[in-house]
Amino acid sequence: MDYLQIEGGHRLEGVVEAGGSKNSGLILMLCSLLTDEPVVLNRLPRLRDVTTMKDLLVSFGGAFEDLGSHKIKLQLSELKSVEADYDLVRTMRASITCLGPLLAREGKAKVSLPGGCAIGNRPVDIHLDGMRQLGAEIHLREGYIFAEVKSSLKGAKIILPFPSVGATENLMMAATLAEGETILKNCALEPEIVDIANMLNKMGAKIKGAGSKEIRISGVHNLCGVEYDVMFDRIETATLLLAGPMTGGSVRVEKCRRNEIGAVCNIFESCGISIKSGDDWVEASAGIDFKPVDIVTEPFPGCPTDVQAQLMAFLCQVPGGSTIDERIFENRFMHVPELSRMGAEIYVKGSKAEICGRKSPFHGVKVMATDLRASASLVLAGLSAKGATTIRRIYHLDRGYEQIETKLAKIGAKIQRLSPGP
Repeated sequence: MDYLQIEGGHRLEGVVEAGGSKNSGLILMLCSLLTDEPVVLNRLPRLRDVTTMKDLLVSFGGAFEDLGSHKIKLQLSELKSVEADYDLVRTMRASITCLGPLLAREGKAKVSLPGGCAIGNRPVDIHLDGMRQLGAEIHLREGYIFAEVKSSLKGAKIILPFPSVGATENLMMAATLAEGETILKNCALEPEIVDIANMLNKMGAKIKGAGSKEIRISGVHNLCGVEYDVMFDRIETATLLLAGPMTGGSVRVEKCRRNEIGAVCNIFESCGISIKSGDDWVEASAGIDFKPVDIVTEPFPGCPTDVQAQLMAFLCQVPGGSTIDERIFENRFMHVPELSRMGAEIYVKGSKAEICGRKSPFHGVKVMATDLRASASLVLAGLSAKGATTIRRIYHLDRGYEQIETKLAKIGAKIQRLSPGP
């Protein structure tokens, strides 16, 4: 199993490009279920989760073609199956989101309860309750969701109890082919929601209000094929930006926009990181002095939970006391023991982590990734550590970062992906 070897203490400076969004790209792939015509996606990252999603769509009867340069073509002319098997989806949380398009197109679905990172309870009840309100009958048996619609989905007014990104996406896709109008209230505001709505509208859907608390969808009879560019990955961008200041350097990430990562940039500036931006780039540079901060993770436009671990790694080397209040997932501090092994001083009390920062806390040791974003925090810590850091179980990292070692090496990191010997 591959691992990363990092020689810390090298200043990172330079320019890298943001890749396409994992979180948006996976759902855009699922949108291909809503039409029998070809769907071409540009700027799709090459990740483990993307490969899993491709395998899932092929298992439904889809045809897949890799056109090179992060461009793929999907076509599901005819579905031969409506079952999302456990062995295909057990590692990927986004798999639950195939429920909506399958019900919309075929009127039935059998979907394994999903897996993904072990970062806490992420119930699918919001998805299922919403589908029931659209007219689906749903039963849970033997680890699977069995869903069926007697005739077709019917538009409804649905108030989400929590602005769940996945549920907003799932219900929005389902409603595109439902009869009548669907009104979704208390929707997630994430830019990925807007990205998905934009592509669906380009396919012929009638969606208004994406990016606001209320989304209105007028159902249509069918959707057509499309070619579409996936938006940039906000979390990868934030991670790459932090690599500059954490090593005393400066990193510019191109093909991204500050608007979509505004909360993160504001936190960076509060910490003393210098931020500059243009129409399609953001740059982060080490300031004269870093300052401790108190952070609360929240749904967009607040601080994203997916950047919490990376921010923690940074705050460990900011002199003074900082706190992080994790309000999205209750078990997302699993990186704390590994950062502590590297010399960090962190105290966890319930949903809050108290960080006693020092200027140079990290030293290179062997550590183990526990989930996707924890992996990124260990990479950042390793880049700024004294000595060599070995990170194992990086298959977590590969779920959300495409060859991050290549991008980091381009801006001065001494980092290698290695395979165990015989």
